Amino acid sequence: MHPATSPTAGTPAEPHHRTPVPRRRFLRGLVATAVAVPLMFGAAACGDDDAGADGQVKLSVFWWGGEARAKLTEDALALYTKKHPNVTFEKTWQANQGYFDKLATLTAGGNPPDLFQIDDNYLAEYAGRSTVLDLKSYQDSGKLDVSKFPKSLLEYGVVDGKLAGVAAGENTQGLVYNKTLLAKNALPEPTTGQSWEEHIAWAEQVAKKAKVPGTQDPSADYKAFWVWLRQQGKDLYNGNDLGFTAEDVTTWFELWKGARDRGATPTPDVIHEGNASDVTKQLVVTGKAATSWVWVNQMPDLKKNTKDELGVVAYPGDPSAQWARASMYWSVFKGSKHRDTAVDVINFLANDPEAAALLGTDRGLPSNMDLRATVSETVTDPAMKQSIQVETELAQKFGQSPQVPIKGHSKVKSELVKAAENVQYQRASPAQAAEQFIAACKSAIA
Repeated sequence: MHPATSPTAGTPAEPHHRTPVPRRRFLRGLVATAVAVPLMFGAAACGDDDAGADGQVKLSVFWWGGEARAKLTEDALALYTKKHPNVTFEKTWQANQGYFDKLATLTAGGNPPDLFQIDDNYLAEYAGRSTVLDLKSYQDSGKLDVSKFPKSLLEYGVVDGKLAGVAAGENTQGLVYNKTLLAKNALPEPTTGQSWEEHIAWAEQVAKKAKVPGTQDPSADYKAFWVWLRQQGKDLYNGNDLGFTAEDVTTWFELWKGARDRGATPTPDVIHEGNASDVTKQLVVTGKAATSWVWVNQMPDLKKNTKDELGVVAYPGDPSAQWARASMYWSVFKGSKHRDTAVDVINFLANDPEAAALLGTDRGLPSNMDLRATVSETVTDPAMKQSIQVETELAQKFGQSPQVPIKGHSKVKSELVKAAENVQYQRASPAQAAEQFIAACKSAIA
């Protein structure tokens, strides 16, 4: 029903980072600066919930991630229990592989968690099946305070007018490049606002002078295709249908065929290697291309895999085509007997200064802008500092968020890889591959 989500950015496999925080100093700083965050904690911890005879509530929580995320999340939930002694948690977490299989099994078996992590591959599908609680009434009442969220970040959790999920953090697309390589060869760095044609010309120049392909070929990358579409006045989806045509796909594939023909990108075998989401295989860190198309918050993990200095800018074209993307969401099971408490926990994780101190940037930049600024000041990792700086600058240019991807999105992403590689290996012309891709997409979203 739900194939294991492939480890591409924006899915559960997307790297997120635990940032070391000098906790006592940070907490003192939070108190001293008196961050003004209107909190409603406690009010929803009882409400209409079906508490036991002794008033105790046990909330089940399910998320994906590694051990570092598990420790941070468990610490934050323990802090909630400390502030609400009547609430305890049944915590379950696992690595990304098979997470959505497990969630689907729990849901189908009538035993879903009260509160769970989800991403934009599946949010619309779960909302469409009325599995998740509409959080709009909690927002309207103030029990769920999202007043400090960027508008487009909040809207990226809305499905068919219902608030299906609350962003646990923010991320956006980023073009990561090898600064050391460019400096060594007296080459200019790419800049935000460069056109696609200018980027390809720059990449060709890099290839000729540095003898390294200037850019990974992103024709198989849905993130790059999506941003490019939005710059053409279109989108990845339009309601329950595709937001693009075969002609659009053909133009996209031809753009990158031209780049390959000019030597601006690697050969097909190396491109295929770079299509993997594993940060250790990104061409910018393996030295097989001067740039990789990733998510901004992947910078720290990328940096761990190279001794070279890295930089990051927006994708080519108008940066307003990018948006404040939810790195992942918290959603509540619609049938939960403890939905009020579950919503209050989301509110706590999003808005409590101490919880923000514990969670850091593990799930992306904090959604609450006041807490984001405070957390950002404590970051010591230079790569994460760079990511935060770039995303903060881009936030001034973000456009309206697109609709949350529809059912079949994961299949659409994988079919784009297949179609793009058919063109790269000359198994099909751009037009032929585009037609095949459209047909596969139509089947996936039907």
